[in-house]
Amino acid sequence: MNPPVIESIERATLAAVSPQAIEEWPAEGWLLPFDNGTVGRAKTAVPLRHVAPDIALIERVEARYAAHGLPPALRLPDTSAFDAMRSALTARGYGSRKPTFTQVGDARAMAAFSAAPPAAIDTAPDAGWASVFLGEGFDPVDGASRVQALSRAPGSLFASVRDEESGRTLAAGAMAFGHGWASVHGMRTGQAARGRGLAGRVLGGLARAALERGFERVFLQVEAGNTSALSLYRRAGFEPAWGYAYWQPA
Repeated sequence: MNPPVIESIERATLAAVSPQAIEEWPAEGWLLPFDNGTVGRAKTAVPLRHVAPDIALIERVEARYAAHGLPPALRLPDTSAFDAMRSALTARGYGSRKPTFTQVGDARAMAAFSAAPPAAIDTAPDAGWASVFLGEGFDPVDGASRVQALSRAPGSLFASVRDEESGRTLAAGAMAFGHGWASVHGMRTGQAARGRGLAGRVLGGLARAALERGFERVFLQVEAGNTSALSLYRRAGFEPAWGYAYWQPA
């Protein structure tokens, strides 16, 4: 993937979760977001270019996160250019966790994926949308943090699939726009409503909203171990762009 595309996706990724503060190191090509919530992308240093970094950056990253009262953390792509940095981090007592894929897709293919009625789209999250993140099977602390992070990005849209009889929200998702991309975040389906194709309806609603706003390129992040989500996104036309993992002191 070419460097401008990588940079635009990483910038859009942070814009979507709107960290409390961001530092940029232009010469080195890194972004350092700082946040007290649970969303990993909002509080881990990330390179904008997939080229071999200076190992001395590790100590600088540690110092900046310490200054913000946060533990140091880096989000490193799974490319050979970062082998030396991963080795250096391991030697310093860091470990990797939560392997994740960045995937890219096309809004037209995404919109055509599900024949079921698309999710309703709102310009602000309501209590029903937020309730999906706090429901059975989800960590309520993490859920509340994600609701807050996704709600504060300007211009984001919020998709909800509601039960026709009770009006209760069964599935939810969000979409942010920036740097030439529409991005999908916060895909959640209530535990009792899974297996009914509701996530496809969320994707369909978000895709139509993206096309209405003139966005065709879409990206998302999905954990490598989430096999059901990987299958869903593959059928919706998404393809892997690169993988990454979070590196933190063990």
